[in-house]
Amino acid sequence: MIVVTGATGNVGRPLTQALAEAGEQVTAVSRHAVAMPDGVRHVAADLAELTSLTPALEGAKTLFLLLSGDLHTPEARPADIIGLAAASGVRRVVLLSSQGVATRPLGPSRVAMRAVEDALRESGLDWTVLRPGGFASNALAWAESVRTQGTVAAPFGDVGVPVIDPADIAEVAAACLLDDRHTGGVYELTGPKVITPRQQAEAIAAALGSPVRFHELTRDEAKSTMTQFVPVELADDTLDIISAPNPAELRISPDVERVLGCAPRHFNDWVARNIAVFR
Repeated sequence: MIVVTGATGNVGRPLTQALAEAGEQVTAVSRHAVAMPDGVRHVAADLAELTSLTPALEGAKTLFLLLSGDLHTPEARPADIIGLAAASGVRRVVLLSSQGVATRPLGPSRVAMRAVEDALRESGLDWTVLRPGGFASNALAWAESVRTQGTVAAPFGDVGVPVIDPADIAEVAAACLLDDRHTGGVYELTGPKVITPRQQAEAIAAALGSPVRFHELTRDEAKSTMTQFVPVELADDTLDIISAPNPAELRISPDVERVLGCAPRHFNDWVARNIAVFR
């Protein structure tokens, strides 16, 4: 049995689908019940409430651990999930961490994630750590403004990073969950090229066949919007990266191709698959 946390999100949903199609027994965990692929068991749980996760781990041998935003704060205790998993009989954990653990180790949210990585390494379990950079799917935050105003609003319009398609993260995660050759691996996951927010808006406009204006936000404006959805520590750490990425954050990692045998998808591929939400 494989347990997938965050199973309704941009990574968890395609991962759950891929594992089900591979014939695996899957328990999908999310805060709210939603439709699942045939044969997938769903358990409603909040990772911040450890007792709610216990039923999902019954009979599980493998866990995909994706932490919600509220668990990226210094006062949270997400490492406790590792202990619960081990006590429940889990033997392998694939952790979705963050590139910033290596590139910005002193950021508050990165310190918290490093603690989870360390707890996993010290747990005695088999483990693999995935460290993605920025997600292509963050562009979904622009969907309403594109639909209603033909506008994308974002900070640092001409500063880019190699954003990764969540579908690539899901495929790498599936490989690591199913193949013990990846045990002990730490994989940095990026897209195939650096792309700026302004260029992302242009890609959306091209796919729509209609103009999309770009409006550049100040850092404070962007932070005000972000903190409606994520803790202030995570917002600050993210803004630090996208305002002035360092050389390690601009590097195109070979790890997606190393695991999957093919190059990561371009942002344009993500737009093509998701263009309906922008219409």
